[in-house]
Amino acid sequence: MDYRRLGKSGLQVSTLSFGSWVSFSKQINDKIADELMGIAYDNGINFFDNAEAYALGESEKMMGRVIKKKKWDRTSFIVSSKAYFGWRGNLNKPNQTGNSRKHLIEACNEALVRLQVDYLDLFFCHRPDKKTPIEETVWAMNLLLQQGKILYWGTSEWSGVEIMEAHRIAEKFRLIGPTMEQPQYNLFERHKVEVEFAEIYKNVGLGTTIWSPLASGLLTGKYNDGIPKGSRLALDDLGWLKEKVLLEDRVKKVKKLSELAAKIGTTTAALSIAWCIKNPNVSTAILGATKKQQLLDNLKALEVVEKLTPEVIEKIEAIMKTKPAAPEF
Repeated sequence: MDYRRLGKSGLQVSTLSFGSWVSFSKQINDKIADELMGIAYDNGINFFDNAEAYALGESEKMMGRVIKKKKWDRTSFIVSSKAYFGWRGNLNKPNQTGNSRKHLIEACNEALVRLQVDYLDLFFCHRPDKKTPIEETVWAMNLLLQQGKILYWGTSEWSGVEIMEAHRIAEKFRLIGPTMEQPQYNLFERHKVEVEFAEIYKNVGLGTTIWSPLASGLLTGKYNDGIPKGSRLALDDLGWLKEKVLLEDRVKKVKKLSELAAKIGTTTAALSIAWCIKNPNVSTAILGATKKQQLLDNLKALEVVEKLTPEVIEKIEAIMKTKPAAPEF
C-alpha cells in the first residue's frame, strides 16, 4: 500500500480506502463487514469512511461494532463521519440537518457514540448549506478541533468558491480552514477535481478523498449486459441512481474500456481505480465492496498504475472522451 499526505497536512492516508455508503446495513451484515474491514486493514488501508446519513445512522453503528471487536490500535487507523443530511430521514426537524453550529456539534457527538470512538480523525460538511453562513460553519468546526473531538475538517461536494471562502474566513479570524474535500471523481466525472480545484491545490492545499471511483459500479463492467441480481443498482430505493448511471452511451464506453483492460492484463475495475489514483491530486480513492473477492480485485489497482503509460492513457481518453477543457488564466 502507498500512502499520501492529505493536502498540506501531515496526515498520511492510504491511497485506497474503504467506505460504507449503501453497503453497510443495506447489502451486508456485521459478519461480512468484519471480514471486509479486516481484509482492507491487513492490506494497508488505514482510512474508513462513513456518514451520519448512511443507512440513517446504522452504517456508523455497524462500523463501530466492528472497530470495537477488532481492537485495533487507535493510532493505526483513520475514521470519518459527515454531517448535513441528518440521520432521521423524513422525521428530521429544524436544526437536525445542515451546517449550523448546533447541528454540526450535535452530529459529531452522535457519530462518536455510534462509531464508539473518542474522536473523529476526519469530519466533513457533507454538502454546502446555503442557509447557514460559512463563517458560522468554520467557527463550529474550529471549536470541535479545539475540543479534540475531531482532528481535521473538510467538505464534500462544495464548490471551489465555497472552499476558498472558508479559507478566507479562517485566515481572517486565525482559525483552521478545511483540509480536505470529498468529491465524486471517476472517468465520467472529472471537472471539479481536474479543473475547478486546480488553483486551490496550489494556493492553500487541498486533500481529496474521492468517492465513486467506479461510478457506482458501472466502471466494473458488470452492467455491460444488464443489472445483476444483488448489485447496488438492483436495490429498490436506488432507482434514481440507476437512471443516472445506466445511460446507453456510458455503457458503450465501458464495453470498449473493458476490451482495453483485457489487453493490458487487468480488469475494468482495477483499470478505472488505477486511473483515479494516477492523479497526484487524489489523496485517496474510497472503495465500496460487498464481497471478499471484489475487494481483493479492487486492491490490485495499485499494481495497475505502472501500466498506465502515456500510450494507455491516450487510448483511455480516446474511448471515454470526457477530458475537461483546461482552465484559462
